[in-house]
Amino acid sequence: MGTPRNWILQIGLGGDKMAEYHLNVPLHDEEIVEIEIGDTVYFSGEAWTCRSRLQKYVLDEGHEPTFLSAERNLLIHVGPVVIKEAGKWRLISFSPTSSLRFEKWGPRSVSNWGLKAIIGKTTMGKATAQAMKENLCIHATPMGVTPTLFDDQIQIKDVYWFDELGSIEAAWLLGIRQLGPFLVDMDCKGRNYFDELDAVIAENRNKAYQKLRIPENFEYTKLY
Repeated sequence: MGTPRNWILQIGLGGDKMAEYHLNVPLHDEEIVEIEIGDTVYFSGEAWTCRSRLQKYVLDEGHEPTFLSAERNLLIHVGPVVIKEAGKWRLISFSPTSSLRFEKWGPRSVSNWGLKAIIGKTTMGKATAQAMKENLCIHATPMGVTPTLFDDQIQIKDVYWFDELGSIEAAWLLGIRQLGPFLVDMDCKGRNYFDELDAVIAENRNKAYQKLRIPENFEYTKLY
């Protein structure tokens, strides 16, 4: 089980301190409930990859993902670039893709696959947030676009449905060691970091408008 290693100095929404967690897969409910939006997380253990074609293949077309188990409850939205050299797989590039693209399958992937965490860029929608709340799951997003930053933290262990889905869309089983850092943007309490940040920005913008005596119906100049 992962525990907070230390408190970091960064201040989150509302002035709260944000915790840093180093988590081991399989992930457990008692640690997931402690994590809040704005926290930083690292993962070690096993994870598997998924994009749109795999979700359609399983959730819409009914193929059984026999490689899934309760022990593999960390999913990464990514299509890694992998090549085979001397009979072994070698990771070339690893950059998580936007999770919001997969909102259609989000609630079912969380509940059907027993997920406790999803890694992906951006965030996910309200239906997935509800499923995460009901099933105790979080979503974490990378801090920047870093296609080669994670290479030393990842080992390719196996691949499933390579022939059926192709290299990018196949399910890659990864061994990961201190994979991160990632920002928790959705926690299991139904909160979304980016939604709350947008509200703070809107409030500060309105204060700035009032201070500068800019009318509420002000519109920016349209260049085209």
